[in-house]
Amino acid sequence: MARLEVNRSGELEVFVRVVELGGFSAAARACGMTPSAVSKLVSRLEERLGARLLNRSTRQLQLTAEGCGLYERGTQVLAALDEAERCAGVQDVPRGKIRVNANVPFGQHFLLPLAPLFLERYPEVTLDIVLTDTVVDILEQRTDVAVRAGPLKSSNLLARKLGQTRMAIVASPAYLARRGTPLAPAELASHNLLDANYARARSGWPLRLPEGDLVVPVVGNTQASDGEALRQLALAGLGLARLAAFQVRADIAAGRLQAVLEAFNPGDSEEVHAVFVGQGGHVPLRVRVLLDFLAQHVDLA
Repeated sequence: MARLEVNRSGELEVFVRVVELGGFSAAARACGMTPSAVSKLVSRLEERLGARLLNRSTRQLQLTAEGCGLYERGTQVLAALDEAERCAGVQDVPRGKIRVNANVPFGQHFLLPLAPLFLERYPEVTLDIVLTDTVVDILEQRTDVAVRAGPLKSSNLLARKLGQTRMAIVASPAYLARRGTPLAPAELASHNLLDANYARARSGWPLRLPEGDLVVPVVGNTQASDGEALRQLALAGLGLARLAAFQVRADIAAGRLQAVLEAFNPGDSEEVHAVFVGQGGHVPLRVRVLLDFLAQHVDLA
């Protein structure tokens, strides 16, 4: 009977987190524990099994042969346990809090407007929404889902593509009436270009000419911390902004903004992904239903 007193599934889950996240500190953040508690748990697991599972060094952890075997079987066991609970009805209804981090444009145009419908469909779920164009560490911030635009860096996280959106240079009719409509890329040098003040994979605005592509430096008197702020500045007539098409399609249709230099648009697009932690494919039901919901309702074209 003493064996039943050990939370073997809990130990296994923490061990799998250590392997997939590459260390005790990252696993501790994901599990809501301290690194020392995670280290002690793994040591107890090794002592109980009579085998070393991890070779520890100051820089990295390396799985032993026994550790590899436990990890491979452990992910299968956790997935089977999750399936058993769902079949038994324990998790037939999504419940619990989902912490979602999204860039501001996606949040304003999709996440916030869709939240009432999602919560009506899943009344036992609560949402904790954080909007920022700064890329956060989802483990450190204990985030379940992070929506990210642009190329993804290699990591142990899982990602689901929600779509992709083209980019467009836009300005208000009032600004264009006052400063003139640029008809060629060279004319941008005499315009006020609105820029973001956060780190990006590429600086400057790419444009396409018959003789080849070029990147125009963004020079202007105003920067902003997120894409939605840049849209508001463009609507206010302050200058030209290069924004995702989904941000400005309603404004263009209503005549509040006008796309310029479309003949020189290189046609580049940004992919948008929902990034999340999934240990061995083991994703909580509440997170899975949110991912499915976003994939169904988000239209980035």
